[in-house]
Amino acid sequence: MKTLKEEIIFNCSANALWEILSDVARSDWVPSIDSISLEGNLRSFEMDGIGSVTEEILLKDDENMILKYSAIKTPSSINHHLAVMEISMVDELSSKLTWTTEIDPEQFADGVHHGMLISIEGIKKVLGA
Repeated sequence: MKTLKEEIIFNCSANALWEILSDVARSDWVPSIDSISLEGNLRSFEMDGIGSVTEEILLKDDENMILKYSAIKTPSSINHHLAVMEISMVDELSSKLTWTTEIDPEQFADGVHHGMLISIEGIKKVLGA
């Protein structure tokens, strides 16, 4: 299993960043997804270059600003996927996103990491940064 981790400081409040990430049906910050459908704690979408994906939202903790989700249905056979996005306040005008993803088999790590990086750029665009 491979663990990927990205930490980035955004020039916005922690609450503003959480408002974007906690809306689990929001797709404007993920460049490879046009729309997301929700059914209970499952979100499904078509991802460019990958196909149909279904993720289970395992935790959406508004108080601590933590989102945990797992890809449970993908075109490729994965054994394990767990992503955790955690937001912390740096100061009143900036926040830190810590995004950790576990993936097995490791052969999918580069693709998952690329997805994380383009999504971080998507967040910056939504924030106007």
